[in-house]
Amino acid sequence: MISVSDKDGVIELASGLTRLGFEIISTGGTYSVLKKAGIKVIDVSDVTGFPEMMDGRVKTLHPKIHGGILALRDKTSHVEDAKRNQIEFIDIVAVNLYPFEKTVAEGASLEAAIENIDIGGPALVRAAAKNYRHVAVITDPLDYPDILEELKTGEISPGTKKRLAVKAFRRIADYDCAIDTYLSRALGNEDILHLKFVEGQTLRYGENWHQSAKFYKEPGVTEPTIANARQLHGKALSYNNYVDAESALNVVLGYKDKIAVSIVKHSNPCGLATGNTLLEALSRAWDGDPVSSFGSIVCMTQKPDLEALEFLKGKFVELIIAPGYDEEELLFLKNKSKDLRILELSMGDGEPLENTYRYVVGGMLVQSRNRGLYEKWDVVTRYPFPDEKKELAEFAMNACKYTKSNAVVIAREYEKGVYQILAMGAGQPNRVDSIRKLAATKARENIKILYDREKPDMSEEDFVKNIMSECVLASDAFFPFDDSIIHSAENHIRYIVSPGGSIRDKEVIETANRLGVSLVFTGMRHFYH
Repeated sequence: MISVSDKDGVIELASGLTRLGFEIISTGGTYSVLKKAGIKVIDVSDVTGFPEMMDGRVKTLHPKIHGGILALRDKTSHVEDAKRNQIEFIDIVAVNLYPFEKTVAEGASLEAAIENIDIGGPALVRAAAKNYRHVAVITDPLDYPDILEELKTGEISPGTKKRLAVKAFRRIADYDCAIDTYLSRALGNEDILHLKFVEGQTLRYGENWHQSAKFYKEPGVTEPTIANARQLHGKALSYNNYVDAESALNVVLGYKDKIAVSIVKHSNPCGLATGNTLLEALSRAWDGDPVSSFGSIVCMTQKPDLEALEFLKGKFVELIIAPGYDEEELLFLKNKSKDLRILELSMGDGEPLENTYRYVVGGMLVQSRNRGLYEKWDVVTRYPFPDEKKELAEFAMNACKYTKSNAVVIAREYEKGVYQILAMGAGQPNRVDSIRKLAATKARENIKILYDREKPDMSEEDFVKNIMSECVLASDAFFPFDDSIIHSAENHIRYIVSPGGSIRDKEVIETANRLGVSLVFTGMRHFYH
């Protein structure tokens, strides 16, 4: 029985089955296509004794079709019923459904959508899948060649029939979900969300040892995601590895056309840098927070070279992500640790997903992806924000966008056109602590380490002041009070980017003017919870 909306490969399938001795029953458009191709085919009306009617709405819903599919060949009463009613067994059902999803995606009218709700097709598929021990059901044209190859060597195996049945029921479930979602909105004024995730795999444990966990993939995703990465070495990924690896990937994707490295710990980019070489980017990213980098996730936009990997000697990292590895470099990493997780992931574009989902107990939050860095670029103080610092500001904003709120990031240009996070403040219940207790303090510590390393011909405090005064501080949200400006200025920061939008913006701007700070309002908030 062949009745398909998608005609791809159907002539080859029918020809192959005919050569193998099968008789073909078909309907409507499929019958015409096969007949025109010179394939011997039986019209379903000749089997049922009834013509297709009601514009094709009724054609296969008949005991001679469904009895031929549903009959259990090893049950005497079923066999006798079939003989008594002149029902022939149907051994293969190749059916795909009216293109409902495509029709509604193209903005068709309600009437057109309803006409593309298949009735007979799902009934045939369900019947064949239910009787999978005796009937092979094919819903995907990509399976045609494998089925024909298997038939050339004998019958379709029980294992293949089971796989096809599961695939068939899944297709019907997806189809029904699409109809439910559309009609709930079109007829019932109710918004329904159906999600589908497959290939569930059990993880060692969840976020903590006492929690169980699994990971499921969303089918059809083509943009760079950790779900699509290929693991080349090391222990299986843990729950926390997936969460942290996604953060490491997200923050570095903004620089996939450059040499860039991100280092993430507990979902926060404790290190991020671009560089003229991978070694330079890696070492500068590591300098952002050498303590937090212990046990971190490292993601890089380039294939690693041995020079860069040598830098990791004696440094413990959980996982490395890169777009590829040459044989020598991969062997180096494998020898570094038998547990080191090594992931290969293309940094190509793919088709981006529109929404993100977050489950809360008893409900699901859905939101559009956070795209872009700013909606406007308004210098709101009398002190100018130099054009040559805008790219550095964008670098800081990108890092801040993927830092847990309340978030601030301090970034510097350490050579012409290459940048690094100097420090970040993350996850605080107030922004002042993110600046005063975390980011500014960490930035000073890192600069003092740099002072000891470079031994410049100036005092340590002057060295700190010189570097801090050329940095950009990015804030993920507005400043509710001017205290954040005050503490930034106390630490010699002169350039700040913030969304703006506080009822006290005027007070914040006045304080910035008083303290010689250049302040830009971007109009785009980047909370990340």
